[in-house]
Amino acid sequence: MNSATPSGAPIFATLGCRLNAYESEAMRELAAGAGLGNAVIVNTCAVTAEAVRKAKQEIRKLRHAHPNATLIVTGCAAQTEPDTFAAMPEVSHVIGNTEKMQADTWGRLARPADFIGQSERVQVDDIMSVRETAGHLIDGFGRHRAYVQIQNGCDHRCTFCIIPYGRGNSRSVPAGVVVDQIKRLVDRGFLEVVLTGVDLTSWGADLPAAPRLGDLVARILRLVPDLARLRLSSIDSIEADDALMEAIATQPRLMPHLHLSLQAGDDLILKRMKRRHLRDDAIAFCEEVRRLRPDMVFGADIIAGFPTETEQMFENSLRLVQECGLTWLHVFPYSARKGTPAARMPAVPGGEIRARAARLRALGQERLTQHLQSQIGQSHSILMEGARRGRTEQFTEVLFDSDQPEGQIVTAQILGHGLTALQA
Repeated sequence: MNSATPSGAPIFATLGCRLNAYESEAMRELAAGAGLGNAVIVNTCAVTAEAVRKAKQEIRKLRHAHPNATLIVTGCAAQTEPDTFAAMPEVSHVIGNTEKMQADTWGRLARPADFIGQSERVQVDDIMSVRETAGHLIDGFGRHRAYVQIQNGCDHRCTFCIIPYGRGNSRSVPAGVVVDQIKRLVDRGFLEVVLTGVDLTSWGADLPAAPRLGDLVARILRLVPDLARLRLSSIDSIEADDALMEAIATQPRLMPHLHLSLQAGDDLILKRMKRRHLRDDAIAFCEEVRRLRPDMVFGADIIAGFPTETEQMFENSLRLVQECGLTWLHVFPYSARKGTPAARMPAVPGGEIRARAARLRALGQERLTQHLQSQIGQSHSILMEGARRGRTEQFTEVLFDSDQPEGQIVTAQILGHGLTALQA
């Protein structure tokens, strides 16, 4: 996602997750406050080898377009592979995920002459030593729904995942700070807020008295009564606490859409991934949530072709989609990340990985079509993201054939559907 600004102001290219998009907005404010000009900032993703390749491609393209600009690379790939980007002649500076959230970093980049010598070309410290969430909270981002970062980092070490080495250990934003921020957002007219982070359900473990995510959700809904919609970005179902389950059951302002980090449907593969749940745990969670909230829909991350995965193991993942009643699938063909335990396990051939990913995506489309078909004739409350586009409480996209008030919640009956969206 490229965002170019007028001459003299920085140009941002953001790759990867919603959290990166959030942090790019924070960096935009920090860079502006420092007076940084004639600069290009690439905020990278490290989740797959393909993400790193795309980052390098984007850097070369941007250098060609802006030959005289200071080109700064940051984000998870910069944190985990600083030498890779430092070796690129197109790159002026490489800064880590902690450094990118510090005003001093941007001050040094904007005014190197004010400091002794030039700003170091590579500024990437040990992120595992970071114990507090950076004080970079901004008043959300997004035009019609606001995203609020409540947590960063991850304490778990899934064998396929490089992200903890890019984000560090889990750090939580205190509940009072989160609530105050959401109050400001509501005062500015936002009707929906999305809580986001790297490992959302670990929120609170590092705070005094170790509150849980459900406690935070309940507190937000109690103390911000004018907030129309509260949404969770992605959760680890095995870490769902009792207060969160109660909120799901009793709080209609908590949206009936959960995206789950499931990753696989075979127990042996889950153990080799070092996940903390088994397939029966995932199925039981979905059944219980649907009992508490019948209108709930689920999305999930699933990896195709994890090392040692046989056809039978993969079929267990296919069956999990049906047994959990998943609607939205985020399918990831397995990509070995150097330095992770999974990268040393016996690999599945690349062609087989791609074929399995395609089968999962096809099943995902079937499930989505079933969901869309089931909504015809129903009435929905829809938050308008544009004049003719919005989303239901279940996060299903709805297209209109006439203009609606942007940023507002409208009620409409569903008349039909296309490949991925409802029609009203």
